[in-house]
Amino acid sequence: MEMDAAFYENQSAWNVCSTGRYKEMHREDLFSKENALKNLAKRELANGQEKDSMHKLRLQCFSRGATGILGLARAFHVMDDDGSKTLNLTEFKKGINDLGLDSNESDIEDLFRRFAYSFDTDDNGHINMTEFLMKLRPPMSASRLSIIEKAFQKLDSNHDGHFSIADLRHVYSVRDHPMYQSGELTEADILKNFVKNFEAGAPNPDGIVTKDDFINYYSSISASIDNDAYFDLVLRQAYKL
Repeated sequence: MEMDAAFYENQSAWNVCSTGRYKEMHREDLFSKENALKNLAKRELANGQEKDSMHKLRLQCFSRGATGILGLARAFHVMDDDGSKTLNLTEFKKGINDLGLDSNESDIEDLFRRFAYSFDTDDNGHINMTEFLMKLRPPMSASRLSIIEKAFQKLDSNHDGHFSIADLRHVYSVRDHPMYQSGELTEADILKNFVKNFEAGAPNPDGIVTKDDFINYYSSISASIDNDAYFDLVLRQAYKL
């Protein structure tokens, strides 16, 4: 199955649409929306008003663009050495600090106490990463989550819960990509650049994109798009759904 060449242009995972001038306008609009989200988050962070610690962390992630929440999630997973999907306070602080987010100690400790109290039924001083990240992500309607999951399922060609370059080779052809046609990039280069969209800013790029990575990435894109129908259109055209 072929992918629209625009899927690969500028190494963006979400700027695909139809051909011609409409494609260009559509892509520019999406970049504009993400930039607007980043700028709005930066302005709100700098306005001097008191903010809930969770809201402040979400704004800090938005100021990084589409990869902000994704990068934090990956930083947390690096801290989770035993695969328990839980973090203690030291690991929680390190995950936030390793990503370079500008959070002070009191905000981080406040967040940890709130979520350890809410989700830690064993009272062992840990928080559940999945529950925390679900609260951090901006709310998405059922229809948005559904179209994100359909896109992920298409990329996860062997249905093992993640995708990599090997999966993409079974799903898409790069033969219409101008840099492939010119010989500047190989198929592996182009597919690797696509996967890197979901690893930007992550402390542990491994070439593997999980379903959570995919949802975390598109949760920030979702926050920049007000209309459900337009969000649906973006993903349907991007992934030929």
